[in-house]
Amino acid sequence: MLVALTAGQVIPFGGDRVAVVDDDLAGAFAAGDRLVVVQDSGALLHIPADAYRLVEIAVDDAERAFAALAGCTDEQITSFYAHFATRLADDDVFAAVRTANDADVAAATARGRSTTRLMISEAMRADMIAGLRVWRDTVGGRSAIVETVVHEGWMVTARRAPLGIVGFVFEGRPNVFADATGVLRTGNTAVLRIGSDALGTAQAIVAQALQPALEAAGLPSGAVVLVDSPSRATGWALFGDRRVALAVARGSGDAVAQLGAVARQAGVPVSLHGSGGAWLVASANADSERFHRSVRNSLDRKVCNTLNVCCIVADRAAELVPVFIAALRDAASARGTHPRLHILAASRSHVPDALFVELVDVTRADGVSTEPLATTIDESELAREWEWETSPEVSLVIVADVAAAVGLFNRYSPRLVASLISDDSAEHASFYATCVAPFVGDGFTRWVDGQFALDKPELGLSNWENGRLLARSAVLSGDSVFTVRLTAEVTDSGLHR
Repeated sequence: MLVALTAGQVIPFGGDRVAVVDDDLAGAFAAGDRLVVVQDSGALLHIPADAYRLVEIAVDDAERAFAALAGCTDEQITSFYAHFATRLADDDVFAAVRTANDADVAAATARGRSTTRLMISEAMRADMIAGLRVWRDTVGGRSAIVETVVHEGWMVTARRAPLGIVGFVFEGRPNVFADATGVLRTGNTAVLRIGSDALGTAQAIVAQALQPALEAAGLPSGAVVLVDSPSRATGWALFGDRRVALAVARGSGDAVAQLGAVARQAGVPVSLHGSGGAWLVASANADSERFHRSVRNSLDRKVCNTLNVCCIVADRAAELVPVFIAALRDAASARGTHPRLHILAASRSHVPDALFVELVDVTRADGVSTEPLATTIDESELAREWEWETSPEVSLVIVADVAAAVGLFNRYSPRLVASLISDDSAEHASFYATCVAPFVGDGFTRWVDGQFALDKPELGLSNWENGRLLARSAVLSGDSVFTVRLTAEVTDSGLHR
């Protein structure tokens, strides 16, 4: 058993490489703790014994609840969603959630943290309630028949069946907390670990709405469990628990990638929802008004499907670059702020010099800074997702043609959202065929959302950064978390092989 670490100790990883224990890790590690070595990077992840035990208890509860759910009716699950939605809609009940969220937002702001996804607006609250009512009104399908094959003397039926325990790790996004309960509709249980920024909000949602809804519906209390700790180590422990049937990570790119690596090496299937940023291409056949509206409506707020890189074909640059800049300014003006533009160095000549000397106040998570409205970037920075608060921030590149834009997208983007503004149907067909993205559109990019597009609350959007997904869309929702069981019914008792 590993009971201690020493500074300078060599830890092998990846088959032919080593990581070295530093002073801080050696001093913090104690008997009973766990060490996870990320085989992709050599990162040494310390899981203290108390964090490991906290997750172990949560998964124990979820495991017992999963077995108990088999004896619960679909009507009980429906009742849970009804009660949960009703309590979130009750202003008296929600007052405690609002107070907790205000405290979380204030604390995050003081630490220079982003609050764009943390703050529960009335629109976010309404979406949470609407999502729960979607699951309330969804027909239960825990044993839905997928296929029936009839043979002489017997038949085989394929049925959907619950998958098991779904582990969630997500950052300061309290709305995901409600969305994640969608896995109960397919008979699964959930263990959730939320980032420290939103932990107080999550605790209030559990106490004021979720737990009372479970009790009112007669569902086991462990059906949805919140890991009551801000420690990142609890996320590593959860994704490394082999009892978890599916691990879902949603947050920033690096943290999500690390969680995914932990899950994969533990043999836990994982669905990652990390790097984002949409790309929009204006072709030589673009309608300028449609282009303006698409840019403007793709920059209303910063989320994963927000416009991040815009490509304009050179033949139309003289006309469309001013349209793009006007749309960018419109989007910023609607937020009472100024935009920030990053121009590929090779495309600088297409942008007015005045933008490079115009100074604007840019609001970021760590405060306000005064910067030039436009600066140049190298091509490699097209891979960067601009994380902004109230000041829309986007990259611009002038390309030879749509094919060149697709080449840049496939090379530098996280392969999430691609949109083409063009009046040429053949151009759209080629764009779809060659662009490596799960979401392809012909207008604004913000349509990419499970609830908005499919009328289903999403657990997250998966990009294709690490390859295409097996047998499902890139929208993970509660009703897509299931397995398939086969049953045989024999009418000919003499059947044999």
